Amino acid sequence: MQIRTSLFILAFLLASCAKQETDMVPTAPGAIDWMIGAAATAEEVHPLLPGMMAASFTAKRADGSDFVFDADNLEHQSILVFYRGGWCPYCNRQLMELRDIDHDLVELGYDLFFISADRPEKLSEDSMGDDLPYTLVSDSKMEVSKAFRIAYKVDDETVARYKRGGLDLAEESGYPHYLLPAPSVFIVDEEGIIQFQYTNINYRQRVSREVLMAAARVTSGASD
Repeated sequence: MQIRTSLFILAFLLASCAKQETDMVPTAPGAIDWMIGAAATAEEVHPLLPGMMAASFTAKRADGSDFVFDADNLEHQSILVFYRGGWCPYCNRQLMELRDIDHDLVELGYDLFFISADRPEKLSEDSMGDDLPYTLVSDSKMEVSKAFRIAYKVDDETVARYKRGGLDLAEESGYPHYLLPAPSVFIVDEEGIIQFQYTNINYRQRVSREVLMAAARVTSGASD
């Protein structure tokens, strides 16, 4: 009986040691955990809010060059529009509507940045003409969206449905993270403080150009 008990204890100790060694082994050398900083679903995003400091970041322009947004050293007030990609009809409709007021926003003193989950070359393909009054920015790794707390994981069923329809999110972004931003707009003053924020987890619903224009006027101090 004593021998059996000793063997059981020995087996238990060996199993525990083996488990500890397994736990210490990394999952995969160089692997990226894309979910760090992202919400599990769109319903769980918690965007930066008015009164908070905007996030500083470095991303890519449509031509592949670096774009730096330094919230501590802004020359002008800024409007950041996060959209899902050029493949999204609701995003394209929103961008076309903003073309009606983009020059007015620039005249109020704003720098405009349209930030997409698409890779840089996709931005070039989706560009709506030359001499645009805004800068197209690629957030293909979703690091910017994570910094503004609006990145979320697209569920497997939706990913599969998109693929059946000919849309591969990994191909559009260039990375297998299957993350998207909840469509959002942030107005940031010259001090880097967020003055207006709109996020809707229903990607079909976007802030109207009238509401955005009104918020931009208030933030800039312009009168009607």
